[in-house]
Amino acid sequence: MAGQTTERDAAFVAAWLTASADAVRAEADRLTELDSAIGDADHGNNMRRGFTAVVAGLEKERQEATGGVLLLAGRTLVSTVGGASGPLFGTLLRRAGKALGEAERVTDAELKEALEAGVDAVAQLGGAALGDKTMLDALLPAVAELPDYAAAARAAEAGAKATIPLRAHKGRASYLGERSVGHEDPGAASAALLLGALFQVSR
Repeated sequence: MAGQTTERDAAFVAAWLTASADAVRAEADRLTELDSAIGDADHGNNMRRGFTAVVAGLEKERQEATGGVLLLAGRTLVSTVGGASGPLFGTLLRRAGKALGEAERVTDAELKEALEAGVDAVAQLGGAALGDKTMLDALLPAVAELPDYAAAARAAEAGAKATIPLRAHKGRASYLGERSVGHEDPGAASAALLLGALFQVSR
């Protein structure tokens, strides 16, 4: 577990997003399979395209500020990921980036606060809450565990799996009613990949 006095720079944030891209790329087929059951069967491909563009953008436009990295990544996701996932994941990163601002180094506690702000913005945008079978089911328990990155990754994974028996109340999956029960939410699964990547780079 990283202590609260540990400082993280823009390179750390960029490494997190690169690790996230690797994880999304590796799991894209599984994400699409999950989405085929309760969505448009395009989530994995959309997320892979978006995070590939994020990595390319960060290589092209190096950012010195921690917030700048997240703002660039968020804008890229909004513009390259189709469906609801682009705006939602983009909002998560953009709002967190806005919270970090121009700081070149931030503490783990400050990163936690920024991600909490990002998750709150996602909840406002989507109108969802814990238990609605969305990405928030992974994100909310995860940010509560920060700055313990290992615990946050475990909480996100558990939260994603916990969506399986839930009935969807938001998004396209909600149109299925009871038929949405028995399937893991792909957005929550993607969110868990991001938290797993954050733990990976924090070690």
